[in-house]
Amino acid sequence: MSLEGKRFVLTGSASGMGAATGKKLLAAGAEVYSLDRNQPDYPVTAHFPVDLSDRASIDAVVAQLEGPWTGLINVAGVPGGSLPNDFVFSVNYLALRYLSEQLEPQLEPGGSIVNVSSNGDVLWPTRREVHEDLLAASSFEDGLSWYQNKTPEGKAYNFSKEAVSFYTINRAIDFAKKGLRINAVCPGMTNTPIIDDFLKVMAEDRVERIKNLIGGWAEPEDIADVIVFLVSPEARFVNGQLLDVDGGLKSGMAAGVIPYPGY
Repeated sequence: MSLEGKRFVLTGSASGMGAATGKKLLAAGAEVYSLDRNQPDYPVTAHFPVDLSDRASIDAVVAQLEGPWTGLINVAGVPGGSLPNDFVFSVNYLALRYLSEQLEPQLEPGGSIVNVSSNGDVLWPTRREVHEDLLAASSFEDGLSWYQNKTPEGKAYNFSKEAVSFYTINRAIDFAKKGLRINAVCPGMTNTPIIDDFLKVMAEDRVERIKNLIGGWAEPEDIADVIVFLVSPEARFVNGQLLDVDGGLKSGMAAGVIPYPGY
């Protein structure tokens, strides 16, 4: 598909799914404005170093971004495990939400946001009221204070991805009324630089069973292909979707073949 002349802001652009997405966008003729702590090793249109755990750092970058934009693609994310919970929650959810709110007014008609969530979001419907309460804490600072005081049950990573998915579907009708779209991609295990971090915090027997059932892990390009489709004109009537790209893993959970991971 051609994205000639289209302009995208891309977070997490220096590695993994973000790098694969950036390269595919450029190959399709788009301009890519990179937001990452690290400089990508491919020729993006422009790069802006940013610390997504710090609202002031995000504000400094937003002040340099001049729309209109065809889309914002929020790929940046960090695993749980050894990282502080506040940091995981801030990068994976608060930064994504804040950057989306800041750049939404700069989206051109028909523009869209694509968020990278995870199939670790699978249990968000069981605590919808919790996510509604979090959404009401609408600023970056209020959201972080909410998380620190409420201390939601379970892993910070899973909760942050639940929040990303809930935010995506919650905003869909509002976006539609403005002639915009918002969707999320929910990958399963993907062969990126942080896969080892995930494997360390998952039970070994669960990892091996899942790997055998779905035939291995996805590659970053598998996820990037879906992201590029979602920001393209071909997806012009796709809105408010949580699109699982996991080899059937979440369907296996729904069918009872694979146990749910729990909070």
